[in-house]
Amino acid sequence: MQGLLRSLWSEPRPTDPPARVWWDRVLVGLTPLVAVLEGALRPDLPARWLQVAVLCVLAPLLLWRRNRPLLVLVLWFGALAALAVVTGDDDGMYSAAIGLLLPYAVVRWGSGREALAGAVLMLVSAASSVVVGPTSAGDVIGGAAVLLATLATGAAARYRARARARELDQVASREREHLARDLHDTVAHHVSAIAVRAQAGLATSAARPEAATEALRLIEAEASRTLAEMRSMVRSLRRDEPAELTPTPGLSDLRGLAGDDGLDVDVRVLGDAAGVPAPVATAVYRVAQEAVTNARRHARRATRVDVRVVVDDARVDLQVSDDGDGGAHPGDLGYGLRGMAERVHLLGGTFSAGPGRERGWIVTAVLPRRGPA
Repeated sequence: MQGLLRSLWSEPRPTDPPARVWWDRVLVGLTPLVAVLEGALRPDLPARWLQVAVLCVLAPLLLWRRNRPLLVLVLWFGALAALAVVTGDDDGMYSAAIGLLLPYAVVRWGSGREALAGAVLMLVSAASSVVVGPTSAGDVIGGAAVLLATLATGAAARYRARARARELDQVASREREHLARDLHDTVAHHVSAIAVRAQAGLATSAARPEAATEALRLIEAEASRTLAEMRSMVRSLRRDEPAELTPTPGLSDLRGLAGDDGLDVDVRVLGDAAGVPAPVATAVYRVAQEAVTNARRHARRATRVDVRVVVDDARVDLQVSDDGDGGAHPGDLGYGLRGMAERVHLLGGTFSAGPGRERGWIVTAVLPRRGPA
C-alpha cells in the first residue's frame, strides 16, 4: 500500500492535455443560462439570485479544468461551501452539478499529488456535509456513489490514454525496426559489392595497374551511397533478431499486391523507378501494401483499388485509393496508419489518409527521392 501511494504521489501530469474546443465554450455559455432558468423556476430557493450570480461567475473556470485542475476544483467547491454557509442552503442549485466535471478533471489531467489532494478534498467535503447538516442515509450513499463514480471514470480514462500511448510507441518502435532491417539489407548489399571490387582490383593490379584505379572509383561510389543510406538509420531501432534472407521489396514488386479475392488492384508506376534508392522504394512498397490490406479488410463493397506511383527527379508520390462506400474505414484509428506514417516521416516525407470527396478511402505519401536530407 505504501508503495502504491508513493507511486501515485510521484505520478507526473499527462503531457497531452487537449486544447479548448468549441464545446468547452458552449458549456461555459450554457451554465449561466441554465442557472438563470433554475433561479426563475425555483422561487423557494434561499437567496436564489445570489446563488445564480455566484454560479455565473464560477462558470468560466471550467475552461481551465485541464490546465489547472486542482486550483479550479478548490475555487469552485470553496466558493460553493462559502455560499452554503451564507445562505444556509446545504442542497444548493441543481445547476451546480456541472462541477462534477472538476473531480474527473483533477484525476484525469492532474499530477499524482493533485489527484490525491483533490480526492481527499472531495471526501472531506462530503464527510463534513454529513456531520454538519441533516442528511439521510440515502443521500449519503447516493452522493458517495456519484463522487466515487466520477473519480473512477477519470482514473479509467487516464489509464486508457496511457495504455494507448504505450501501444502507439510500440507500433512506432516496430516500424523503426522494420525500416532498420530493410536498410541493413541494403547496406549489406553495397558493402558486399565494395568487397568484390576491392578483391578484383587487387587480383588484377599487377597485370593491369589501371584496373586498380577503376576499382577504387567504383569503391568510392559504392561507399558514398552506403554512407548516405546509413545516415537514414540514425533514428531507427532494431533488436537482436535473425536477419531476413529474402530480398527487400521495391517498386517492381508492387504488382504482386494483387490477390485472388475478387478485389481488382491496378498498379501504375510512372517515371524512372529503377533509379529510386532502396530505402525509399521499400517504404513506398510497405505503405502501398498496408493501404491495400486495409482496403481488403475495411472498405465496404469495394471492387477496385488503384495504386499510382509517380517518380521524378526530386520525389516519389504514392496514392492508393479504393471505390468503397464513403466515410472512414472501421479501422481508420488503428495502428496500421501510425506505422505507415512513422516509416514515411523517418525518411523525410509526408503522409495523409482519409475519405475521398465522393467515396472510398485515399492514402497518399510523398517521399524525397534521395531519402532524408
